[in-house]
Amino acid sequence: MTKENITAFFPTLQMTVKVVHNMSIPENRREILKYLIIYIQERLDLGLEVNLTFVCTHNSRRSQFSQVWAQAAANFYGVKVNSFSGGVEVTTFNNSAITTLKNNGFDINLSGIDNPKCEVLMSHDLEPLIMFSKFFNDPINPVNNFASVMTCSDADENCPVIPGSQKRFSIPYQDPKMFDGLRIAPTKYHECSIQVASEMFYIFSKLKNK
Repeated sequence: MTKENITAFFPTLQMTVKVVHNMSIPENRREILKYLIIYIQERLDLGLEVNLTFVCTHNSRRSQFSQVWAQAAANFYGVKVNSFSGGVEVTTFNNSAITTLKNNGFDINLSGIDNPKCEVLMSHDLEPLIMFSKFFNDPINPVNNFASVMTCSDADENCPVIPGSQKRFSIPYQDPKMFDGLRIAPTKYHECSIQVASEMFYIFSKLKNK
């Protein structure tokens, strides 16, 4: 799927993508993102597979947002990139994060009770992402030939080495967990998801030879 074929996305997701696609990225964030852009472009230029594993402590919120939106951006621009996620602890794919992605336009089906697996769809024409909280070295993730993208400062500081990772990038986001239980929590989860989405679309928009 390419950006000329955005109609393949579900309708609500189409509207969300139209918003994030044109959002302005602050200069300080563009400086952080440029290194990941360079890595992806170099791999694409060499005809090599591009695998990105997004990592945060619990693989519950920010790394899940990043995996979903990176794959959406890759599909939107027709770039062959595979996105994954993991953590340094196993908890569960947070319910508020799941609800946020549903509100953003993804179709999500859950199976299981403890740490349920989520089938995340953005289109009937694309294979779903199978997502759940897991260690970064879970068998569902690549064991080598991937870049690790640290989406929280805690995991970045406490997990200095990601075995098998070719490159490591730090792209931290504010944890919406700090707002759990507050009236503003849904807004903060939405803001986090939209920030991640806008930055993932910015990254993929800068790639050449798409």
